[in-house]
Amino acid sequence: MVSRRERGANVRLIRDNVVVHEGKLSTLKRFKDEVKEVQSGQECGMAFENYHDMRAGDVIECYRVETIQRSL
Repeated sequence: MVSRRERGANVRLIRDNVVVHEGKLSTLKRFKDEVKEVQSGQECGMAFENYHDMRAGDVIECYRVETIQRSL
């Protein structure tokens, strides 16, 4: 689980328990300033790449995919 939101992170938009969009976080703002990251629990503005139909009650999940090389 990501403890902060980062510009460029992967996002999922969930509406009525259905994923309606998966993509990237293109814009992240705090107090009208564009920022690189915002700590969890703080209010911020977000915009997604190629998606603009956000509605009240939508749930946004921000996540990061990491590739970890396996060792023996």
